[in-house]
Amino acid sequence: MKELVIISGKGGTGKTSIAAAFASLAQNSVIADCDVDAADLHLVLSPTIRKRSDFSGGKKAFIHTDKCIGCGVCLSHCRFGAVVQDDNADETASGLKDCENCEHCKRSCSVRDRTLIREMQQSMGLAGSTIFRIDSFACQGCKVCVEFCPVNAIDFRLVVNGEWFISDTRFGPMVHAKLGIAEENSGKLVTLIRKEAKKIAEEQNKDLIIIDGSPGIGCPVIASITGADLVLVVTEPTLSGKHDLERVAKLTSNFKIKTLVCINKADINPEMSGIIEQQAAELGLKVIGKIPYDEAFTKAQLMKAALIEYTDCEIAEKIKTIWQKILYEFA
Repeated sequence: MKELVIISGKGGTGKTSIAAAFASLAQNSVIADCDVDAADLHLVLSPTIRKRSDFSGGKKAFIHTDKCIGCGVCLSHCRFGAVVQDDNADETASGLKDCENCEHCKRSCSVRDRTLIREMQQSMGLAGSTIFRIDSFACQGCKVCVEFCPVNAIDFRLVVNGEWFISDTRFGPMVHAKLGIAEENSGKLVTLIRKEAKKIAEEQNKDLIIIDGSPGIGCPVIASITGADLVLVVTEPTLSGKHDLERVAKLTSNFKIKTLVCINKADINPEMSGIIEQQAAELGLKVIGKIPYDEAFTKAQLMKAALIEYTDCEIAEKIKTIWQKILYEFA
């Protein structure tokens, strides 16, 4: 079983369209969409979901309002603005009690003196009966508030960051996911998707996993390519494309993964295409194809079709040739 990962230095190079075209050409493969921050391969492949599961990639703080005494310690220690005042709190909900002069506070009192609490709140610009809550979007999961809460009113809970799916497509099984808005831990989600894709490939005797990776060089890209057999970098003839190719090449070289290059929209700037081709050679990379600009890419997406399904024109033949070269690299 082999793993092919298609990545790019930036979004918009045509990476997903090429991945979909390869999926239509492969005879016995599993498809994995690891571009979890902006997944869109499903728009072309129209998967039928067979299984869906929640993804929990990290923990965040949660304040128990029935235990909160409104001391504001969590607010004073949070550096991310995640602790916010609950304006709807009432005197009863705050959990404050009158001091009983038990002298326990000299050791470690969990019931604070009302007067001291009020003075602390006023010094922080707060008034009235105050308890706090955590803004889950702002919380970074650092756990500082949990450690400093004097009454253990804050839990550190696993949170649902998104969903992942096992689906059927007209080209075979597909594993994909949807990360929630402003959620993190995309690298963990990518690792999970690859693991499930490998499991399906083993169970169904598939000989190839086609992975639509993320753009860039960050955690989701690293999680996409680690341990892969072959990486195809899709770039474009622009100055940013040239710089991005260099960054991606350094990344794949660090992991010692065989890397090929495809220059998409090569004819919009032939001079830059030549420069990128020369750069690839200097980096020890093989350019296995140059694809001209063609509106068929966009039209195929609008029809929810892979390019090979939509047209049999010259551009389709070029992609078929690139696919044959990839299969040769696996041989």
